[in-house]
Amino acid sequence: MSPALLDWYDQDMRLLPWRENTDPYRVWVSEIMLQQTQVVTVIPYFHRFLEWFPTIKDLAEAEEDRLLKAWEGLGYYSRVRNMQSAAKDIMVRFNGEMPSNIEDILSLKGIGPYTGGAIGSISYKLVEPAIDGNVMRVYSRLFCLEDDIGEVKSRKIFDEKVRETISQERPGDFNQALMDLGATVCTPTSPKCEICPLKEFCGALSRDQMTDYPVKKKKIKTVPMYYVALAIQNELGEYLLSKRPSDGLLANMWTYPLLEVTKEAYFQIEKDWKNYQLDIKEPNLFDFVAEEDLNLLDGSMMALLKKEKPAVIWQKQPLGEVKHVFSHRKWHILLAKGYKVAEKEFILDQNEYWVKEEDFDSFVFPKPQQKMVGLLDEKRNK
Repeated sequence: MSPALLDWYDQDMRLLPWRENTDPYRVWVSEIMLQQTQVVTVIPYFHRFLEWFPTIKDLAEAEEDRLLKAWEGLGYYSRVRNMQSAAKDIMVRFNGEMPSNIEDILSLKGIGPYTGGAIGSISYKLVEPAIDGNVMRVYSRLFCLEDDIGEVKSRKIFDEKVRETISQERPGDFNQALMDLGATVCTPTSPKCEICPLKEFCGALSRDQMTDYPVKKKKIKTVPMYYVALAIQNELGEYLLSKRPSDGLLANMWTYPLLEVTKEAYFQIEKDWKNYQLDIKEPNLFDFVAEEDLNLLDGSMMALLKKEKPAVIWQKQPLGEVKHVFSHRKWHILLAKGYKVAEKEFILDQNEYWVKEEDFDSFVFPKPQQKMVGLLDEKRNK
């Protein structure tokens, strides 16, 4: 099986920038980026990351804001924070060089069996498997494995099978060939069995049961969370941004202030908004809604906003809704737009700051905030 796979790989391997050489730093960066992210998305991020942080030393010494900016849009920001922690560890324990034995590689923060196996096999020719979802899918079909690939205990089964078949001379190429095979041929729903280099070894193909494998239980449902986001400008045209706490989801990232509400309140607010179909254009910076018009803005939405930010005049129509799915959460966000009244006292909460819109590029925004900025720009352009 191994020679057949490697012959195919030599002819049809994907040409990817991190395969230009076997430098362990490049392998490490690419494999961390490729977790939960498609190859086509990763390529420009990989180029920029290596340009900004060309060595492990540069990564270890990087300012967090710049590090997060380089990662902006990839999500799962704990990955890059763990990389920096590991880089600092490498500088102290291994004189700035990625270690060459699997035990030391796996001792680094954020490097598990898959990433460790990839670095060890590709950069140092260690006979170590690199088992990800693609590899599990290929092997579950080859050997008709009934073990649930979502369960931790199944990993041992797959590890044993890969070790039985891995090339002793070219373990890194073997692992990369499996990655390519799973990504381009042995795909989840429409495997291209007719062109597969391993078709003569495949148990699932011989039984015509390719799509019965791999075995996997249904995903855990995402938990919905509901917010109202406040896009507030002051008399200088600056927007109010809030920095999130240093731990937890989207740690140290920036958004418009978010008010968490219950599901019932969210849909009541949304219902109220539908009643405000007034033909009013977005006011200019100093063209605030007249005080006598505030009685038009009753209902749950305005009651909430006036309570939270009393020194703000709110537009009578919302900007719209933004949704974003994390691994186990789904955010529903209603975006409100308002203007600080210059002569009224406005109290900033902790970690709130006024920021010029032209300076937004200097701030690390998570995907939900990027969507909200895009929605605001879309409405403005209309």
